[in-house]
Amino acid sequence: MPKAEGKTFSFLGEDAIETGILETIDFHNKEREFVRYETDEFSAVCPFSGLPDIGKVTIEYIPSDKIIELKSLKYYFVSFRNVGIYQEKATQRIFDDLFELLKPIWMKITVVYKTRGGIDATTIIEKGER
Repeated sequence: MPKAEGKTFSFLGEDAIETGILETIDFHNKEREFVRYETDEFSAVCPFSGLPDIGKVTIEYIPSDKIIELKSLKYYFVSFRNVGIYQEKATQRIFDDLFELLKPIWMKITVVYKTRGGIDATTIIEKGER
């Protein structure tokens, strides 16, 4: 792997992401309800330079029998703050953690990252039947 030029910053590994902090709420609805959560306060760091990657996360899903407890979701996102993880991998990690926890009928995670180096990045993962 090439080395970053100039100053680099230290960062934590992916094991610092606190998946155990996520909580669910039982949810039983006779209709297929569409749920969307958004935050523009997501941040992690580039594992190449240690510089921050900041993005807007949109979580969309159709619950099966549980929904995410929002305070625990906020704490989960905060646990990424000092983790060195590529943008695409961060989206995959969020998707995998939430899909495993909620087992929704359908889920889509979109992360729109702030421009870095003149390049805009959007990552999207979707699974299930909408």
